[in-house]
Amino acid sequence: MHIAITGGTGLIGRALADHLLRHGHQVTIFTRRPEQARPKVPAPATIARWTPEDPRTLAQHLRPVQAVVHLLGENIAAGRWTAQRRRAIYDSRIQGGRTLMTALRLAQPRPAVLIQASAVGYYGDRGDEILDESAPPGDDFLARLCVDWENSTAAAENLGMRRAIIRTGVVLSRDGGALPRLLLPIRLGVGGALGSGRQWMPWIHLADEVAAIAFLITHEQARGAFNLTAPEPVTNLELTRAIARRLHRPAFFRVPAVALRLLFGEMSMVLLSSQRAVPRRLQQAGFTFRYPTLDTALEHLLSPAQPTEAP
Repeated sequence: MHIAITGGTGLIGRALADHLLRHGHQVTIFTRRPEQARPKVPAPATIARWTPEDPRTLAQHLRPVQAVVHLLGENIAAGRWTAQRRRAIYDSRIQGGRTLMTALRLAQPRPAVLIQASAVGYYGDRGDEILDESAPPGDDFLARLCVDWENSTAAAENLGMRRAIIRTGVVLSRDGGALPRLLLPIRLGVGGALGSGRQWMPWIHLADEVAAIAFLITHEQARGAFNLTAPEPVTNLELTRAIARRLHRPAFFRVPAVALRLLFGEMSMVLLSSQRAVPRRLQQAGFTFRYPTLDTALEHLLSPAQPTEAP
């Protein structure tokens, strides 16, 4: 199968490309900076320039493709959310989706499947409420962003394409994302919960993230939204303590919510919001998690003997 990935140079995109190539698929990665992308992606992958100003060229690259995984978007945790930063975060997702739709309308033939990225931020700050895919969206910046992000490619269904939306939680990986940032203060003995620590942090091992995406690409009944989170979400305090136990380090400190808000501004909601999301539809579809519990995930991720994360 020939699969295209937009935003394929990020943590998830690189791991997904590697997974698909090792399972015999052909992969094309769309990126705005092809020259910088080559060292980051597996050598057999084809690299194509993402040209939003030239959808006809994008369409030419899409014609031989059977599935598209649309991950394109600015990193939401790369800095304080200034007005300019908020606009870049928003436009990269919504304008990116609209550009993709223009190219897909022009592509003949066009891919049969579209996997649309989203996040559990869709649900907003929901406390202890258990959230499956039927839960309504929240009303903060991240929730509105996710709603518009998902809607940016909704027209694909009118083109006869099967579309699955992946609402991803905190992806745990040795190679990037949240885990390395959590490890450093704990290793230094100054780690601890963020805010109250009671906020739920739905997480997923990177290997399960890419395996779930691959599953949704090939599972012909998979349509609509899917929470890509492990079956057992944990609170921030539980996550911190579990990491500390694995490292045999203390985790007594707390970072007050007010300090996080002063340091990060509105972006602190990424750290303080609570989403107790569960993967009901993914499990009903028959997907089996390789790392269903935090203990099994951390045992793998924090073991020096493990050479790779992808199944």
